[in-house]
Amino acid sequence: MSAIDLNARASADFEAKLAETTAVLKQAAIDYAPATAGSAPRISQASSLGAEDVVISHLINSLQLDVGIFVLETGMLHAETLDLLARQQATSRAPIEVFTPVTEATFEFVAREGKDAMYKSIDLRKGCCHIRKMEPLARALTGKDAWITGLRREQSGARADVPLNDTTDAARVKVNPLANWTWGDVWHFIAINKVDYNPLHDQFFPSIGCAPCTRAISLGEDFRAGRWWWEDEAAKECGLHVNTSSTLEKAPT
Repeated sequence: MSAIDLNARASADFEAKLAETTAVLKQAAIDYAPATAGSAPRISQASSLGAEDVVISHLINSLQLDVGIFVLETGMLHAETLDLLARQQATSRAPIEVFTPVTEATFEFVAREGKDAMYKSIDLRKGCCHIRKMEPLARALTGKDAWITGLRREQSGARADVPLNDTTDAARVKVNPLANWTWGDVWHFIAINKVDYNPLHDQFFPSIGCAPCTRAISLGEDFRAGRWWWEDEAAKECGLHVNTSSTLEKAPT
């Protein structure tokens, strides 16, 4: 059974949610348009190439918005994710930038801590996330006043209060156009628009990250149970969506 067959169940108010999302994206494109003609937009989508992100990318392209898209290619992604990235680069109207970690930093970390360091301690796992995700993310967001994510309130308890526009970070606004969508809404949109998606979703991977840190989940498990499954639930973030204004984490992509 495909992820579409299993999950595509629209909410009763799906059309209203889609209209809200469309309005949020259009307004963001206006609010953070290029500062001068010919310059880059001041907003980009951070895409992990998961189900939520391919929905947002589809909308950016279909609405012909002046919004960039970027992907953090950590060097540890699944082959299926890399194949989807290549297909999106070939078909996307919006330019897709790929940011990779600093090669020397990854080599030094693996040489010092070993290739399985992420399993040894939370600090080492977060150190790996910093090198492969956080530092490239900082480069991807340079010069941006806002970024777009696929965060949804339904994803986890830590994300239950995700707003459509998060202004808690003084550096830039985080736009979460799917905040009110359910998992069924996401897959309903993918189904009716024939959106290309990561085939790992068909193998019971609802949340997809780096290959060593992601597994399939079983029936009844939490949506994010397959991410860093060996850790305590409270630690399950890489840092991309931490609310720096409090000790709580709002969010993985």
